[in-house]
Amino acid sequence: MRFSPSSRGRLTAYDLGRFPGDTLFDRLGRAVCRAGCLPRKELYEAWEVARRARRLLRGGRVVDMGGGHGLLAHTMLLLDDSSPSALVVDTALPPSAGAVGDALVREWPRLAGRVTLVDAALDEVPLDASDVIVSSHACGALTDRVLARAVAARARVAVLPCCHDVETCDAGPLAGWMDRALAIDTMRAVRLEQQGYRVWTQTIPAAITPKNRLLLGSPRDGHEKELR
Repeated sequence: MRFSPSSRGRLTAYDLGRFPGDTLFDRLGRAVCRAGCLPRKELYEAWEVARRARRLLRGGRVVDMGGGHGLLAHTMLLLDDSSPSALVVDTALPPSAGAVGDALVREWPRLAGRVTLVDAALDEVPLDASDVIVSSHACGALTDRVLARAVAARARVAVLPCCHDVETCDAGPLAGWMDRALAIDTMRAVRLEQQGYRVWTQTIPAAITPKNRLLLGSPRDGHEKELR
């Protein structure tokens, strides 16, 4: 049977042999397998979002909004060790989030004490212009809240939108020409640029998720990193 990266089945110790190499991704995969509580899809999404974000958005505290198990935040630190710390914010942190962090710290002791899990509403966490705000699959209007908070702080941002709700998300005047979900994400990119951001639009592999549009932004009045 084909090993699909979109599977919601948990990675466990039985899957260790699927990640045999010495690459950072294979080491990450083995650590997730040892934790035994994450869907396969989450590993591949976190990896693809983080590596694209880090090509453009370096340094700074990482703030993972709606971060769940915190895998995206940990991966951001692994890909750029110049970030001093990461904050994982969620209104309902999974009970197994600590197990994921422990497994990653055992593999990379330098992560110890650098990732903080916060059970709180997204609007309750103070943000700074030096932060890098990330969010993977923030459902519906939650993506817009993440973008609004990043803009208010003039922080850099990377979001992978999900569950486009036509009742709460703005498709602008574009819905007559394109799919409503695409219209919503297009309007998000346009608004971000209008708010003084340099914007990049990318995708992660559709084999992982069909909701694969990645929106990244950096304030034009702040630090920018060119895509190489």
